[in-house]
Amino acid sequence: MTVPDSSASGTEGPEGPEGPVGPEDQVGHARQADQARQEGPDKSGAPRSHGSPGPAGVTGIGGPVRLDGPWTHRDVAANGARFHIAELGDGPLVLLLHGFPQFWWTWRHQLTALADAGFRAVAMDLRGVGGSDRTPRGYDPANLALDITGVIRSLGEPDAALVGHDMGGYLAWTAAVMRPKLVRRLVVSSMPHPRRWRSSMLSDFAQSRAGSYVWGFQRPWVPERQLVADEAALVGRLIRDWAGPRTPEFPNDAVVDVYRRAMCIPSTAHCSIEPYRWMVRSLARPDGIQFNRRMKRPVRVPTLHLHGSLDPAIRTRSSAGSGEYVEAPYRWRLFDGLGHFPHEEDPAGFSAELISWLKDPEPDR
Repeated sequence: MTVPDSSASGTEGPEGPEGPVGPEDQVGHARQADQARQEGPDKSGAPRSHGSPGPAGVTGIGGPVRLDGPWTHRDVAANGARFHIAELGDGPLVLLLHGFPQFWWTWRHQLTALADAGFRAVAMDLRGVGGSDRTPRGYDPANLALDITGVIRSLGEPDAALVGHDMGGYLAWTAAVMRPKLVRRLVVSSMPHPRRWRSSMLSDFAQSRAGSYVWGFQRPWVPERQLVADEAALVGRLIRDWAGPRTPEFPNDAVVDVYRRAMCIPSTAHCSIEPYRWMVRSLARPDGIQFNRRMKRPVRVPTLHLHGSLDPAIRTRSSAGSGEYVEAPYRWRLFDGLGHFPHEEDPAGFSAELISWLKDPEPDR
């Protein structure tokens, strides 16, 4: 879908019914929302924010990040920045990478399923999102991939199975090419290989139209304002529009509210958009051309590629050709009737497929 146009200009904040809403008003609304949740869960079962202090924006100033659960929250340093992670379980490391417009919490179902299956499951917030550092630069895919491999090293592990959704999948592809010794296995959901994404967006009109939100992100300042306007109502619309046929569990109002409040953390909207801006603006620049050439290197780790058959944001046709870039066992799995978020739309089915493949000592093609 296309991000709606707006006549707003400047950088002060989104416009509300009574005129411009400044940063202080955004913070005030967020504090009221978080205070209500700290007093107890709402009737729809929305989760509470973790009460312990953490990085800016974790509690009380824009949305939840350190949500309560069986997992443990902490920060790790990597690639010159600090990253928030949620971890659970012991065993081989499985590092989970979220997409847009979400944060680590999107993997809440897989964290528990992987831990129960004997893995050390870690979900990280990407640079600029959730509880991780919001740096002024560093949002090109090569640097973001180094964030991921740096976190693997900071966790004291020799390697990891990377599981990435959407933008997290794009970066997982990149990390597997750039640092293959640190990637034991690769799992990508709802995202084609970067070279496949590039060619589809440029030559396939249907995919270019489906990804029109990426083109809309190229405007300065306006997309950020739209994302946080009306308490990030656009985030809720994107999640609902991109999901498959609705189930009672996803996307319900309580879940959408969590993602909306997380997007309202100051600077999150801008940082979330920056990778997409690089992906388009670099197409004809030397750095983008160099990255595209670098991604010609084949992926040489076993790869599981997952996709929802009704994904309206990334067409099945766009993702299905990614196997040509893999010189290792490659398995394609299409989830019938699911949209852009198969790990949340059918968490049990997704987790079962993921764990079965991770435990297979010799995954076939």
